[in-house]
Amino acid sequence: MSEANKGVIAAGHPLTAQAGADVLRDGGNAVDAALAAMLTSFVVEPLLTGLGAGGYMLIAGDGRQPALLDFFVEAPARIGDGSEVELEAVDVSFGDAQQIFHIGPASCGVYGTPAGVCEAARRWATIDLPTLTAPAAKLAREGTALNAGQAYVAEILGDLLRSTPECAALWAPEGRLLREGDVLRDPALADALELLGQQGARPFYEGDVANAICHWMKAHGGSITGQQLASYKAILRTPVRMNYRDCEVLTNPPPSAGGTLLAYSLGLLDRALSPPSPQVLVQAMASAQAERTAHFVQGLSEEGFLERFLARRLGSTTHISVLDGAGLACSVTCTNGEGSGVVVPGTGIHLNNIMGEQDLNPLGFHTHPAGARMPSMMAPSIVINKGEVVLVLGSAGSNRIRSALLQTIVGVVDKGLEVSQAVCAPRMHLEDDVLYAEPGIELEGLDAPGRTIVRFHSPNLFFGGVGAVQRRGHRLLGAGDPRRGGVAVIA
Repeated sequence: MSEANKGVIAAGHPLTAQAGADVLRDGGNAVDAALAAMLTSFVVEPLLTGLGAGGYMLIAGDGRQPALLDFFVEAPARIGDGSEVELEAVDVSFGDAQQIFHIGPASCGVYGTPAGVCEAARRWATIDLPTLTAPAAKLAREGTALNAGQAYVAEILGDLLRSTPECAALWAPEGRLLREGDVLRDPALADALELLGQQGARPFYEGDVANAICHWMKAHGGSITGQQLASYKAILRTPVRMNYRDCEVLTNPPPSAGGTLLAYSLGLLDRALSPPSPQVLVQAMASAQAERTAHFVQGLSEEGFLERFLARRLGSTTHISVLDGAGLACSVTCTNGEGSGVVVPGTGIHLNNIMGEQDLNPLGFHTHPAGARMPSMMAPSIVINKGEVVLVLGSAGSNRIRSALLQTIVGVVDKGLEVSQAVCAPRMHLEDDVLYAEPGIELEGLDAPGRTIVRFHSPNLFFGGVGAVQRRGHRLLGAGDPRRGGVAVIA
């Protein structure tokens, strides 16, 4: 836990959080800090995010109209002439659970982070983009030592990191996968970050970088084209608003799925006693999972879907949370999936594998029309009480994002916990009639016909990586999730 006067930031890596805190100390606002942290995360958390990724940024507070900037991945067009390769499956073990991911050129979608960085800077930043990108570019050029958290991610993604010569050259340069303490250098990424600072997003969508990516994809059976990159834009959306107890929760709207399901779960819990029992929490998780039908996924892109959905029923990722001294909050979540293994030479870009993420393709792979925003589970969120931001949070963790955020909000709002206690508390997650539980969860009464309970032996990054900051009276507090090596830094 950290306390601050000027501001506080929580993130998934000490250097990511420190970059944002430095900007706050230099007089930058919450968005400046979030952007500096986000750019640094591309360097020090490269298996979770990067210039080939996508994400969302939510801002509120300090008298500003709440807004959600959508720069998530878009589906490319499938050419269908037989030239395209198929998805490659890799098994990833979390110790007590396993998950299959799909990689390779067929898994790559149209990236959004360069556009998102530049649009957020244009709208809300007070510090120029070259200044914000310079520290991250320097880190990429000089190299950073892998900490325990990033080394563990590299270990479990070892098959992915050796899947192409270009990826292996970065992560296994002498035939051995990089380990904790080994230095990762990426001069091409440094060049790309400097280019982003000097010229903005255009080279990544219409210039030399875009051309290099399109030629590489065509030669290797991928689907991203120059026309798809040139037409990509970051989109400003109105956040979901859900009353919960005496607070208002702002989160990610459609076509993202995660915020809608989180709001639905909170609406169910708001009818129950405070704090909700474990049985009530699990039932809310089950109800949200049951709603993720074909109709739900297909309806996300329809006008007015959110209002109709809630009215009828209620009558590999990084996250950065920032709250500055003026009360402006910024919550930004980005993901590269796990990465596709496709590192395009000379660009500094490891392309995402969003098109191969089973969690984001519940109706089957390659069923989304070209140009559609993928229905992410990411849900950067802000909780407001009496007009003041009291909690800023978000999480990594695939389908576990919504349950991680739900339990953190319940911990702070219902149980009155400080944010570090809420983030560190044991978690559970229900999916496909399997209840996953960390040590410390009281499992009595959670059995049900057909339900399997998987007991983890210790807290695990499987359950997400919440980054959260909190205003508690006159104090600003922050907590990074120890499951993913997260930290909070004061400014």
